[in-house]
Amino acid sequence: MIRYHDREWGRPVHHDQRLFEMLLLEGAQAGLTWDTILKRRGNYRKAFAGFDPAKVATFTAHRKKQLLNDSGIIRNRLKIDAAVTNAQAFLAVQKEFGSFDRYVWQFVDGKPIRNCRRTMADVPATSPESDILSKDLKKRGFRFVGSTIVYAFMQAVGLVDDHLSNCFAKPQAKRRTPSLSSSPRI
Repeated sequence: MIRYHDREWGRPVHHDQRLFEMLLLEGAQAGLTWDTILKRRGNYRKAFAGFDPAKVATFTAHRKKQLLNDSGIIRNRLKIDAAVTNAQAFLAVQKEFGSFDRYVWQFVDGKPIRNCRRTMADVPATSPESDILSKDLKKRGFRFVGSTIVYAFMQAVGLVDDHLSNCFAKPQAKRRTPSLSSSPRI
């Protein structure tokens, strides 16, 4: 967990395959701890074709059944089905916007929302932006993308910086507060 925090969490991600990875893993986490998923990340990488959305989108019923028997991942039929459905929706977003990166970063005007939180108790489970993104993802056919999951995704890929104000990883740049005055172009 420390290594993940220190090297990955909250760092802006602009690579589509990595964005897909984090979306898949955050959906798998629903109802579980992040540690549970992080310990299985390598197994997820193998089971889900290196997080290649084009490959995951083609998973058949037989392949999904095999995944239900894979003890290295969370064996939940709904989450496995959602991963395949989300890969298909992900590809549709890429086709429409040119990249998933271009699509998702528009929800924060292209730059991270840098919050100034003093304690973990100050960090919310959702935000107005995660509400909007969640709603749009659902409209596009994504599953396991409720606002809480989406907010965790946004934090993980650096759309939102919720590093505590005293954390070494907190950029010292000017903090930006969220604004709903400019809604994303969809």
